[in-house]
Amino acid sequence: MDLVVRHTTSYLYHAAASRISLLLRLFPTQFDGQSVHDWTVTLNGKRIEHGPANSFGDDEAHAQVELVGRELVIEAAGVVRTQDRNGSVKGLKREVPRSVFRRMTPLTTLDDGIRGIAEQAVGGDTLSRLHDLSRGIRQRVAYQAGVTGAQTSAAAALALGQGVCQDHAHIFVSAARSLGIPARYVAGYYLADSAENAVHETHAWAEAYVNDLGWIGFDITNGVCTTDHYIRLCAGLDAHDAAPVRGAVFGGQEIAIDADVLISEADAETQQRLPQQQ
Repeated sequence: MDLVVRHTTSYLYHAAASRISLLLRLFPTQFDGQSVHDWTVTLNGKRIEHGPANSFGDDEAHAQVELVGRELVIEAAGVVRTQDRNGSVKGLKREVPRSVFRRMTPLTTLDDGIRGIAEQAVGGDTLSRLHDLSRGIRQRVAYQAGVTGAQTSAAAALALGQGVCQDHAHIFVSAARSLGIPARYVAGYYLADSAENAVHETHAWAEAYVNDLGWIGFDITNGVCTTDHYIRLCAGLDAHDAAPVRGAVFGGQEIAIDADVLISEADAETQQRLPQQQ
């Protein structure tokens, strides 16, 4: 499937900021089942190129912006070709030792609640148990926007019983690690099955390592393994590691932020301009 993406993030400042330092992970991963075409990232219209891949193997860019005026607009746009590999993630340019993804972080710290939901997951093999874990999290934590934030831990979201895709992924990652299964947090884009369910922001899911299969993507929020409707941007131990945009402002104060993701299947004209599928 050829997916067209336009991801725009706008920041408005109370007074002109003298300088803004940014870390951008807005460059989709190249791996088996996902290839990138015509992708650009711009800051106020100026194109930004990524540097070397980070320690997790994801491309990123560091940018210093001398802001003229009060607004900063970050835009990532292009076409990504995807294939449904039943959640399998193979062919990444850098394979991080799996033991790294057994580490807990402040956002994925284990508590009795997470340990309990992990122990309740059943199945005849690891893959089945992970699917049951995903179902258990979805049943315990209802999707509700606005009740958690960027610093909400997995344990806090589980105790609250509400959250968003970030919270679902954090709980899954923490629970899987408690079972000795390497797991990582993933950020990217998701094409919903209808306009009514469209996601106008980045999406989050998890990947867990299953012996004899490798890394498998689990979208806990939607109860499926990842398909050709998903574009993988970056991964890490938690949402902090895999934040598509991070930054610091010097000499100004941010007062408003607006983000929007538009994603659709490419039309016939766009598909004709792309190279043939390998």
